[in-house]
Amino acid sequence: MDLNRATIIGRLTRDPEVKTTPSGQTVANLAVATNRVWTDKSGVKQEKVEFHNIVIWGKLAEIAGQYLSKGRQVYLEGRLETRDWTGQDGVKRYRTEIVADNMIMLGGSGASASNSGSFGGDVPLPSDSAASSSADSDEIKVEDIPF
Repeated sequence: MDLNRATIIGRLTRDPEVKTTPSGQTVANLAVATNRVWTDKSGVKQEKVEFHNIVIWGKLAEIAGQYLSKGRQVYLEGRLETRDWTGQDGVKRYRTEIVADNMIMLGGSGASASNSGSFGGDVPLPSDSAASSSADSDEIKVEDIPF
């Protein structure tokens, strides 16, 4: 049995970038920072920050674009995926991302615990068959969000 699962809690380093693919699927790209704090052998406090690239598809991407902003703390679950491409200079490049299928908005950046929200479940991956149904989706209404 194999398992590819990533779970992080961190803060957005920039506002989400939300786009629509040519097939009509919504995608959001996030940048999230997580930090680790420890005390080394000499008793000095150390800190290391990791930066994560996050991709979210479908309705969850629309929600992220509408409610998340730089500095906001967020819990994300998903799978690791590495994509590759050849740059204009002819060099092959790689990028490892977390493709999130669950998100919980946490406090921070003016948010309180009372307005935290949980989203997730079965987020469809982009496909031509899903494009026709997502193309006519309306704007997200606050009363439709389950929190």
